[in-house]
Amino acid sequence: MSFGQGGPFDGPGGSSSSTPDWGALAEETEAETRRKRWFWIGGGVLAALAVAGIVTAAVMNSGGSRGGKPTAAPTASEEAVPDDKPSFPDVSVPPPPNPRDYISDPKKDKAPLTPATLFPQKSMVVGGHSYPRAKTATTKDCTAAAQGALVSSLSHNGCRQLLRATYAKGGVAVTVGIAVFDSPAKAAKVMNENKANLMPLPGGGVPADFCQGTKCRMATNATGRYAYFTIAGYLNGKDVTDAETKAQQIARDGGAYAFSRITQRGRDQAAKAGEQQLKDAQKKAGRS
Repeated sequence: MSFGQGGPFDGPGGSSSSTPDWGALAEETEAETRRKRWFWIGGGVLAALAVAGIVTAAVMNSGGSRGGKPTAAPTASEEAVPDDKPSFPDVSVPPPPNPRDYISDPKKDKAPLTPATLFPQKSMVVGGHSYPRAKTATTKDCTAAAQGALVSSLSHNGCRQLLRATYAKGGVAVTVGIAVFDSPAKAAKVMNENKANLMPLPGGGVPADFCQGTKCRMATNATGRYAYFTIAGYLNGKDVTDAETKAQQIARDGGAYAFSRITQRGRDQAAKAGEQQLKDAQKKAGRS
């Protein structure tokens, strides 16, 4: 068998017809294979060592201390927890007071109660209507400011004070009366008895015979421990009729104004009490 010219088994200068040494050839092939295997295994080990060296150097560089010694990275449980969190005092603020409590309970309803505090504005303004104030008055003898059936109603239910104010404009006027009782039940009883005969209050341009001997509009209502009344009519002594509107309007506005003044009294006292509660809570928190 011939492998052709130039083959690895040629003799010098020509082709060889001798038989190849199959044993030697096998040994040489196996040795070559072993050398290649060790080369690749050795190269892999060197590569792994090189990568490990790079990772180690990176850890040392990033976690090392200033002295050059490597420092292990902190675990989640070892991370420092800042101890400079701001702390706030526990300020427990009570709910705001209910304004209605201050017009229902005599123990809470302690604000000054005079014509100046109950009817402070120089004019009664309701919606788009404005009526100048003509006269104010107050009395602890409620029956002195009432007439007819209202006298006994106020007396039997323990009226403590009755404040009045008269407003006039355009030939009509209204006297508003606000009566004070010890409880909402007493005020409601007077309202339900519907004895609205408030004594009109003349003065300030309103004639002395205003709503005296003439037909006028009268009404009564209540809120909290207050009952309120209106009596409205013409300044010239003209009778009020079902068809007229001027006296009807000023009477309606007078009732709305009385209600607003009573409820404002409750709001003012509740707001003042709420401010004091907040101050007390802040003071208490400052001591804790």
